Amino acid sequence: MRARTRRTCRAAALLTALPASANAHLVSARFGDFYVGLMHPLTAFENVLPWLALALLAGLQSVHASRGLLGLFPLAVALGAAAPQLLPGLTGITTANAASFVLLGLIVAIAPRLRTGLLVTLAVLAGLTHGYDNGLAYAPGGDLLLFVSGVACAAYLSLTLVTAGAHRLATLRDWGAIALRAAGSWIAAIGIMMIGLAFAPA
Repeated sequence: MRARTRRTCRAAALLTALPASANAHLVSARFGDFYVGLMHPLTAFENVLPWLALALLAGLQSVHASRGLLGLFPLAVALGAAAPQLLPGLTGITTANAASFVLLGLIVAIAPRLRTGLLVTLAVLAGLTHGYDNGLAYAPGGDLLLFVSGVACAAYLSLTLVTAGAHRLATLRDWGAIALRAAGSWIAAIGIMMIGLAFAPA
């Protein structure tokens, strides 16, 4: 039994010592574009927080009003992410995204009941501008459809999960709406600090 164990250990040691190819990236470069699109907005601070603010705002609205955003926002993000290929070099996108930081955060802090049309307009505009900003990360020569699909999936998942959690918190806990409004004020404050740092003299 011990001899068999020793032989097994030697065989395992030999196998681990054999050289093997190591890939730092995904095996499928084409499918990798989807993951690049999926992860880029979720790892960019300036994208995550405005999306979070929009989801918190949707969670404070009625279910009927917020449900429509779950399809419209990812669609707007997808269109925005594809736009740099047709309209490169648009100016004012960075400023619009910075402003959305503060605007969405302040609206969450105030927590008004918005008309469905206004809520949809905010979501679509934010989706287009933030989608455009994410589309600038697309590497030429990759698969644009997979990249845009990844960005849109990130938008759908983040908005859906956070909206559902925010709505549940606001309706099932007396302090839930207060907590969401406080989070909105923090997001607005972070946006103001980011704008100040961007325009601060070097």
